[in-house]
Amino acid sequence: MPLRPAMAKWFELLVARDELAGALQCLADTGAVELQAHSDISATALLPALRSAVDEYKRSRRSHAEYWPPASPSPAERQCEAQDIAAAALQRLRSWARAADPLIDRLQGLTHERSELQLLERLLSRSDAALPDLRLFAQAGPLLASRAYVLASEPRALGVPPAVLAQSIPGDDDSFVLAVGPAQQIAAFDDTLLTRKARRFVLPSALPGARDQARAYARARIARIAEQSRALESSLEELHRAHELPAALADLAFIEWLAQSVPQLALTEHFAWITGWTSDLAGGRLQAALDQRQLHYLLRFPDAPPQMVRPVVLRNPRWAQPFELFSRLLGMPGASEADPSRLLAFMAPLMFGFMFADVGQGAVLIVAGAVLHRRFPATRLLIPGGIAAILFGLLFGSVFASDSVLPALWLRPIERPLILLEVSLGFGACVILLGLALDALQHAWSGRAAEWWATRAGLMLCYAGMIAAPLDRRSLWAMPAGLLWYLIGATMLAAPQRLGQLGAAAAEAIETLLQLAINTISFVRIGAFALAHAGLGAAVAVLAASAAAAAGTRPAAWLVLALGNALIVAIEGLVVGIQTTRLVLFEFFIRFLRGSGRPFRPLPMPAVAAGPHPSSRSPS
Repeated sequence: MPLRPAMAKWFELLVARDELAGALQCLADTGAVELQAHSDISATALLPALRSAVDEYKRSRRSHAEYWPPASPSPAERQCEAQDIAAAALQRLRSWARAADPLIDRLQGLTHERSELQLLERLLSRSDAALPDLRLFAQAGPLLASRAYVLASEPRALGVPPAVLAQSIPGDDDSFVLAVGPAQQIAAFDDTLLTRKARRFVLPSALPGARDQARAYARARIARIAEQSRALESSLEELHRAHELPAALADLAFIEWLAQSVPQLALTEHFAWITGWTSDLAGGRLQAALDQRQLHYLLRFPDAPPQMVRPVVLRNPRWAQPFELFSRLLGMPGASEADPSRLLAFMAPLMFGFMFADVGQGAVLIVAGAVLHRRFPATRLLIPGGIAAILFGLLFGSVFASDSVLPALWLRPIERPLILLEVSLGFGACVILLGLALDALQHAWSGRAAEWWATRAGLMLCYAGMIAAPLDRRSLWAMPAGLLWYLIGATMLAAPQRLGQLGAAAAEAIETLLQLAINTISFVRIGAFALAHAGLGAAVAVLAASAAAAAGTRPAAWLVLALGNALIVAIEGLVVGIQTTRLVLFEFFIRFLRGSGRPFRPLPMPAVAAGPHPSSRSPS
């Protein structure tokens, strides 16, 4: 089982300048490249020119994105320089904007008019309200002014000016206010209602006075607006096709990605020099991807520059990759550190399943992990945890908190609690011994095997004697032997100050052994939480039986069982997950993992910006 992480390999790629954009997108598509600039050749003109194009693209996006079609890359490869791609795409975007702006202005005006007519239609639907003659109300002037407002709250204490006549029309969700009065006082009333977050809307001057006729007018006008809006949107779609806007937007999104994600590149008059790290240790994936694009290139994998910090690449199979989360909580394992992900793929589910042993609840966790893992990747850990919970549920005979459905293949936790605690303690001792063994392996990888054998091997022997003493008292001799081993080795390594080192080594040995003892005892919590889980299950079963006896029906018991199991899965599942994480981080990782490595950060793929299609705004 390979435990040592791999180190990324340095690569250098020479391409023609007109193929730079295609080469960068090709490298991003592989997901196996992290760019890092390293050259004496300076490119001072490329990125500033691209950023200027990106700024113009962002300004246009703020004002026009609502009316853009989805971006769609052109089938043709980007076989020209990045500046030329940006310039051509911006030219198409500008020409589209000049032709589309009048249509957009008209479409926005129709949208606003439609929203005001919809408010008018809602006002007219208040059948219990006595409305004034709306034709005369809408045509008030020149000395008088009229207003119509809609508020999200009830119109209380509006502060109506003395010469203003106001009518409040309350409703369930919102309220309307109609006001008429001198123009100057109406303007002051506008300011008052503005503080109440009221919205003013204009009644059409051609509105009929009768309610039914006004409603028919509003509906007819809304239908006409919908027809005109569809015609305008069809014209916009024709402009999209005429100016090849989807391809232009895709090119500009690519240029934006290029300016934000790609470091400064080395350029000459005809060539571009791309450097960085790759997780493709054999080099075959990069070559195959570049060949598939039919690019002209020179690719080599020399030794990395000495001043560069080489990133770490974790090489785990798919079933172990979710468990990389644990080690990343402390940092990336270094070049001479062990990657414990494959070990945790067995160890963490065992701890979780032991504390959360139930066949039915484990199945619920598996379903939850299968449903949620695409949106929340960390929930993939629920699947192996649920499988382990099912296995231990079979051993303990628990199904949805009931112990009357299945026989216990091993034991009932409540009946034999001491065995649970003893097994937890033994499991913890094995985990800590594994951590000490990984520490020895890391010393060997870093060329310090002699140091480990001279010192830490003695402490490991001492700890082995400590945990074996309850089984065989003769193993107690290993404790003084291991302690003496450590003291002699530490003293011999400190040649100039051996006497002073002896006292420091003794204090360090005592501290380390105490930590090991405390770490071991901490694993008793696995058995304790298994007992707590069994106790909660028994309590739910008793409550369900009591509910059935009180109600005289089985559905009452089923309801209590469903609620009790939901509570156990939600609360204790979270607590058991936290305890598993704590044991892994603070009892296991502390023995060997330092997290000194730099993670490999692949070049992200260019995101294609897509605006909502105009048809999604068509009035109904």
